[in-house]
Parts: sequence; structure tokens; C-alpha cells
Amino acid sequence: MVKKRSVRLTEAFKDFFENERAGAMILIACTLVSLTVANTAFGPSYLQFWQGYLGPLSVEHWVNDGLMAIFFLMIGLELEREIYAGELSDFKSALLPIFAAIGGVAVPALIHFSFNSGLPTQAGIGIPMATDIAFAIGVLALLGSRVPASLKVFLVALAVIDDLIAVIVIAVFYTSELSVGYLAASLGVLGLLVVMNRLGVMTLIPYLILGVVAWFFMLKSGVHATIAGVLLAFTIPFTHKRDDADSPSYRLEHALHKPVVFLILPIFALANTGIVIGADWASDLTSPNSLGIILGLVTGKPIGVTLLVVAAVAFGLCKLPLDLNWKHVIGAGFLAGIGFTMSIFITNLAFTGSADLINDSKMAILLASLTAGTVGFIFLKLFGQPNIDDVDMDTMDYEDDNGEEQPA
Repeated sequence: MVKKRSVRLTEAFKDFFENERAGAMILIACTLVSLTVANTAFGPSYLQFWQGYLGPLSVEHWVNDGLMAIFFLMIGLELEREIYAGELSDFKSALLPIFAAIGGVAVPALIHFSFNSGLPTQAGIGIPMATDIAFAIGVLALLGSRVPASLKVFLVALAVIDDLIAVIVIAVFYTSELSVGYLAASLGVLGLLVVMNRLGVMTLIPYLILGVVAWFFMLKSGVHATIAGVLLAFTIPFTHKRDDADSPSYRLEHALHKPVVFLILPIFALANTGIVIGADWASDLTSPNSLGIILGLVTGKPIGVTLLVVAAVAFGLCKLPLDLNWKHVIGAGFLAGIGFTMSIFITNLAFTGSADLINDSKMAILLASLTAGTVGFIFLKLFGQPNIDDVDMDTMDYEDDNGEEQPA
């Protein structure tokens, strides 16, 4: 008989998971509001508001380059925590979500490329690569104890790595005009912050002030300014302890989580999901770009995630946790197909200047994300219950901030 084991979740992870679940509900509400208003008589005025200028940038630009830099800062802090004290801190454990993320990025990209190779829409290859953490976790949270805790940890790690790959894609492939001087200045400021980290500067204020300076230089460089948010995260000191309340990285992540989930992402949804549904919307979904997005997210994600994990386990590179089975991996692959926020974000970069193409792409993203989330939810609801011989759900525990075990 397989030995039972408890699944240990930190308080930081539990707090993160609960916030993402509530945030997903707000994102859905904001998306429905934006879609509805955009297709009423108030639609033109609503869309014009986001295109209006506030200083040197449009309102939409401030949201996508400014507020979203804070979102990417939080993503970077989450990744830093996972690397130092989470699922990615142990190389053997980290390989499972790493392989899953690679498969979940590569196969959707290949599907989109197969439809759009040589076409102007080839630039959209990055759109189906991404995973929306808030929505994916929100759907998983609806299943409660029907799924094992290890699946929650696996999906979070997979989504974070997915987003890191998306950030790299944005930095490398969606930089149109590069100013080496401004880029060097931004990297120089970030380098100074690394030196401060090594010298033991633990006060957050100088990191945040110089982080804004690095963001400004990155904006002027032509590289998307949100990259500065991710890089800034790795300059902020982390004390290598689980949920250490004195760690500047932990304190900043804790402070940012609610504003990002309950304010920044909803504003992003309002600014970017004002999709005008025209009379030919159905035929638009059959275009090469839309088909690449839909098939990439709905089928490419679960296929890519599952195939790479199967291969990694078959070659002995990693193994599934005792309370996970292949049905859980397939279900996680479907939930990873919820692109939404990140896919929309990449759409805006891929098709700059083509409002119709952006609108059609967003429609495909919404349809694909809804389909992937629904299928993933139903699949895990039917097949996601952990084997009671593998894990005793009543004995699952987590660690509090002092490292002591507490009941889940």
C-alpha cells in the first residue's frame, strides 16, 4: 500500500490562493460590464475614454504600461518566493511544473504558428502561450476539497513559470525600437539596487523610488516597461525563510497582493475588454489568427502540459506527488488554457495599430478562456478526487509563519 502523507501549505500560499479566488470573481464582473457597455449606445464614449490622454500617455497606456508594471512586480516577487522557499526551491520538485510550463508554452505556440506562418498575424504567436493565474486558481478554488492540495501548488507554480516565459517573450520579440542608452540606464539603476541588496539595505523605500526611475528609463528604451517590474522584484532582499514577516520581499508582496488583485487587474479588464461584437463576429473566429488562439489555448495547453510531464516522468527526471494522478495533470492543463489577462496583454503588443485585429483576438481569447475553464472545471469535478489510498484529506496540514504545523 502507498504510504499516506500530509500536504504542507504555507500561510502565504493559502492567503495568495484565497485572494486569487475572490479576484477572479471581480475580473469576471468587470469583463461583463466592459463588454456590455462597449456594445450599447455608450460604447463609443466608453472606448474613447480609455484612448484619451492623461499627460504624455493615454489612459489605456498608463494602465498597460504603468499599473501593469506593479502587477509584474508582484509576479516577480511570487516567483522569487517560489524559488527561495516554495515549490521551485527544490530542484527535483521544481522540474515537474517547469516541464509542464514548457510544454504548455511550446505546443500552443506551434499551433498558432502552423495557422499563421508567413502571415501578418504571425506576430500573435505569443498570445496562446500565457496563463491567467487569477482565473485559473479561481476556477480550481471552486472545486474546494474535491482536488488535492498538491494540484493547487502545481498549478500555481506552472502559471508563474508560464508568466515568466511570457515576460521573456515580451522582452525579446515585442520590442520594436530599442534605445541602448535608456536601456543601459535602466539596467544601471537595477544594478545599483542589487549592490544595495548585497550591502544589506533592508528598507523598502529606496528600492521603490529607484524602481520607478528604472521603470521610466525602461519605458523610454522601447523595451516594454513592465519588464522593469519583474527585474525590480529580484533586487529586493529575501531572507530565505518561509513566510518571514521581516523579509522586505515578503512584506512588499503581502502589501501589493490585494491592490493588484482587487484594483489593478479589474481596471485592466475594464480598459481592455471593451470588445465590440459586430455582425460578422462568428466568421471572424474562423480566421487563422483566431483559430490559432482558440486551438492553442483549448487544446494546445492540455496536450503540451500532459505530454511534457509524461515524458519527464517516463525518463525518471521527476515524479508526481503521491496525491496526484494523470487526470489531475490533464485538468491542470485545461485550466492553464485560461489565457485572459496575459493573452490580452500580449495581443496589445503584437498588433499595435490594428484595432480590428486586436478586437478579434480578444474575442477569441475570451471564448477560448471560457471554454478551457469550463472543460477544466467539469473534468476535475468528475475525475479530480484524490485517491484515499494515496492521501488522507483529513490529515492535510500547512505551516504557520513560525514553521509550526496547523490544521488546514
